Amino acid sequence: MITDVSLVDIASPEQIQPSAHSAPVKVSRRRLRVCHECDLLLALPRLKSGEKAECPRCQHTLVRRQTNPAERSLALAFATLIALVLSVAFPFLSFNISGIGNGIALTDTASALMSLHYPLVALSVLLTVIVLPCLYLCSLIWLCVGMTRNKLLPRSHRIARTLGYMTPWMMADVFVIGTLVSLIKIIGMADIELGLSFWTFCAYAILLLLTTQSVDRDWLWQHLDPEPKAPNHAQLGFSASLQGLAGCNTCGLVNRVSSLGKARCKRCGELLHPYHGVNNQATLALLFASVLMYLPANLYPIMVTTSLGDTQASTILGGVLMFFQHGDWPIAIIILTASVLVPVCKMLALLWLCYIVRQPKSVLSPLSRNRLYRITEFIGRWSMVDVFVVAILVALIRNGSLMSVEPGAAAISFTAVVILTMLAAILFDPRSIWLHTAPPLTHISQHASSTKSLSSTSKEEPHV
Repeated sequence: MITDVSLVDIASPEQIQPSAHSAPVKVSRRRLRVCHECDLLLALPRLKSGEKAECPRCQHTLVRRQTNPAERSLALAFATLIALVLSVAFPFLSFNISGIGNGIALTDTASALMSLHYPLVALSVLLTVIVLPCLYLCSLIWLCVGMTRNKLLPRSHRIARTLGYMTPWMMADVFVIGTLVSLIKIIGMADIELGLSFWTFCAYAILLLLTTQSVDRDWLWQHLDPEPKAPNHAQLGFSASLQGLAGCNTCGLVNRVSSLGKARCKRCGELLHPYHGVNNQATLALLFASVLMYLPANLYPIMVTTSLGDTQASTILGGVLMFFQHGDWPIAIIILTASVLVPVCKMLALLWLCYIVRQPKSVLSPLSRNRLYRITEFIGRWSMVDVFVVAILVALIRNGSLMSVEPGAAAISFTAVVILTMLAAILFDPRSIWLHTAPPLTHISQHASSTKSLSSTSKEEPHV
């Protein structure tokens, strides 16, 4: 259970708002961070294993400290990679009906779509389930091996920069839900056999989730490249952009930026994104494209089923109604939520956020709007459930005119909707939500998994 155990002062009100007659107060220039969601400049407190530091204004988690982070991540990454290899090497699913059946491996879900000329859908399945997780695990193992040996391996900095980009697109856990929905769809008409790969894949999905949560990027970059001091005259509790500063989204270093040209982080070389005011054109363009793709995704069939020569096409809503009619309420609710409610709510929420950030007053507080954005960003990937259901059924049920399933035209459109809405959420700048929020804050929350009291009044320079 996570409990709030202390508040660590990073500056007094006199330090943040000095009077005209008082001498300037020195502020530590080590371990400063810019909150990526509200642009507040903060100083990290001392953290022990199992604790995390949150922004006091928007409650965004800045750092989550782990016990033995290199060894922990290395062990989890190795275990996850082994589970992935086993998932690919053995049979995944098979079915039998009246002596006629078929069995598939995990990779057949993508190859079957490719053979039916649906390369975008096939590539989406292959990348999100196998390729990107494999690259992520190999990259993490490469970094952890170097750190445990106290001798970094070549290109460690460049590899570490890619980890954050791959995380949102790894969807093994969503694929597990899609597999369960597929099984319930055909379990009443055929005998289903779960292969060894199915069980190892479930273990792989759980281990992958644990692996991504074990990565402490702040600790990682402290060991890859010790943190230099932040720029002079940085005032805590104020917006970084007003001071000509920007925090690196990759390594967290605070950099001074100019209004001329593009700047890069002086520690990791990543392109910096200083806040220059509300700019939602990219998000709005992607939302407009997703709305256009969402219409054919619901009007055209997403799956075409052939049984004993009788061909029947079903749309997304048609599949939901079929489950309701057969009494499969839980599955109907899952598909309705993931394939209809989530995309619509996500598009409406992002459109509303793009509008409301330009308004000085709103019904919802900035913190509520920020929470809405986080929910919107989190739920978008779960819309891939329907795409994975189509991929599994197409690969599994392929017996010509006797019984077969083929993807419909809506499969491409719906895959595009998921990708476009995820990109729209990623490109939306949550710092715009706090544009009209004035009060600077003077403390940072520190959380731990135990109720042990921590020292919260130390004025010493914070460190790892």
